[in-house]
Amino acid sequence: MRTVFGYTVIALLLPVAVFLFYFTNAEAHKVRSFDEVVDEKIVIKDVHLPQASKMVDKDGNPYLEIHQPYRIIADGKTIPPFLKELFLQSEDKHFYDHSGINAAAVMRAMLVNAKADGIEQGASTITQQLARNVYLSHDRTLVRKVSEVLYAYELEKRLSKDEILNLYLNAIYFNHQVYGVEAAAQFYFQKHVNELTKAQMAFIAAIPNNPSLYDPVRHFDNTKKRQERLIDMMQREKFITAAEAEEIKKEPIKLQVRDRIDKYASYSTYVEDELKRLIAKTEGFDQQLQNAKGEEKTTIEHKLNDRVQEVMSSGIVVHTSLDPAKQRQAENAVNSVMAGSSVQASASVIKNDTRDIVALVGGKDFDRTQFNRSFQGFRQPGSTIKPLLDFGPYIDTTQAGVNSMVSADKYCVRGWCPKNYSGKEYGMVTLKTALSKSYNTAALRLFIKTGNERAYSYLEKFEFERMTEKDRYSDSKALGGFRHGMTTLEIAGAYTSFIDGTFTKPRAIQKVTDRQGNLLYEWKDEPRAIWSKATTYKMRYLLADVIQNGTGKKANPGTAYAGGKTGTTNNTRDLWFAGLTDQYTASVWVGKDVEGSIRYLEKYAPNQLIWRRIVR
Repeated sequence: MRTVFGYTVIALLLPVAVFLFYFTNAEAHKVRSFDEVVDEKIVIKDVHLPQASKMVDKDGNPYLEIHQPYRIIADGKTIPPFLKELFLQSEDKHFYDHSGINAAAVMRAMLVNAKADGIEQGASTITQQLARNVYLSHDRTLVRKVSEVLYAYELEKRLSKDEILNLYLNAIYFNHQVYGVEAAAQFYFQKHVNELTKAQMAFIAAIPNNPSLYDPVRHFDNTKKRQERLIDMMQREKFITAAEAEEIKKEPIKLQVRDRIDKYASYSTYVEDELKRLIAKTEGFDQQLQNAKGEEKTTIEHKLNDRVQEVMSSGIVVHTSLDPAKQRQAENAVNSVMAGSSVQASASVIKNDTRDIVALVGGKDFDRTQFNRSFQGFRQPGSTIKPLLDFGPYIDTTQAGVNSMVSADKYCVRGWCPKNYSGKEYGMVTLKTALSKSYNTAALRLFIKTGNERAYSYLEKFEFERMTEKDRYSDSKALGGFRHGMTTLEIAGAYTSFIDGTFTKPRAIQKVTDRQGNLLYEWKDEPRAIWSKATTYKMRYLLADVIQNGTGKKANPGTAYAGGKTGTTNNTRDLWFAGLTDQYTASVWVGKDVEGSIRYLEKYAPNQLIWRRIVR
């Protein structure tokens, strides 16, 4: 009976056992190791520390440091062993022995914190400090501390000890928005880190323990005392002798705090805008924006802005064509001519042989927070448009000569009857006289004879940013009547076509590299034919006569060659001068930000005086 009962129980339990076996086996396959769980929850990609970028002029001299924070990544090989040992001995003596967490130090800290009922003492290893600086906040909470341990665990798995130490030395904070040992060396002593003396190394090593308390600028004595304690520590650990320790402590510490480089704001604010355009062009954002609409376009703009910030925080060098001497000359010209006036001005200067932008003035007494009128101020160009839209296209189309005749009498087009500035009629005049005296009716006749579409086709080649379809079919554009207008940079760029008949879009950026000199971005512009050689020669002659005998006499710089054109808009809201010499092409605008008449300045001709001072 018992046997039968036993077999019956076995028969009943066997399916249960089989079920439990399969269930247990399935669950066992679901169980993952601690490493697997941490790998999934703590995602560590390549560690990229943001660092300072800079703009340099035509000679390679920096004029703007772009940093927030200010960090310059130092290769581990360039960081002196003595400085590394200072941090190891003061922050984590057993760094090369533990796996990211120092258990003994943690226990000591726990006892201290338990007694204090709060976090009074840390026990962070160098790896934990790196994890905190790169991935976490500096909040003194238990959650952050646990996260710090997990991140440190992952860092130790993925990086070598030397890699972790080098990252740490480039990540730590030295006050005044300075991060990393190389930036600290340059900020406090204007030296590279491998040029520091041992006394200077110990001095900067004293700061990160408490950057506020040991701020060398505000609390020099505190920093000096901690420096001496670090030197004593290095002696105790037998890295230096007692005699060497005393010698190091006696060495005078003379700070040479470096001011942030931020010069020529008119130019650098434009370069920042051009950099964005260069990145957009190179990486395809410009095409995406052209094809997008509504929210999609906004999304792409955000992505582009994020990408620009990513590039600028990667330690790039933006090589530009800035000529500091010409920039100062242009700024002085605007500021001195417009001194004491509430009227504003802008100027753009291009080097003829390279077509590079060498100077920009965004306004009188311009600072970084202002609207940069040189490339953001779109205004009606007045008669500066006549060589580009009326005279140039007419001569290029008909092969007319400079002494060919045109009527300067009254002329109406589709009910529009513009007048010459004087209100008078002048009969038949030469093209030379018509441009030199800026007769409106003559210019309009030339435009109509050329034909709207053909004349406009020349203007399109200059890539004016805000020309519209309305402008295409408007007769008033022949005399500068555009819906939005142009900037001084755009007009100066268009006038470079009178150098040799070609147009290449002027740029400030020559190239963008990383700090090792590797090329990241550059423009690939090709010159575009605009005028024939004969037209170019004739236009240069006509423009020179404007300065010698016409409306632009006050702009005459007395150089071997100078030619240009004045421009005045309705009610004298804007005064322009654009032209070129053998070396430079430049344009100048004078007017009010909120449009209003400046007729009282017309005889003074500030536009011409500024131009003359810039190019001579």
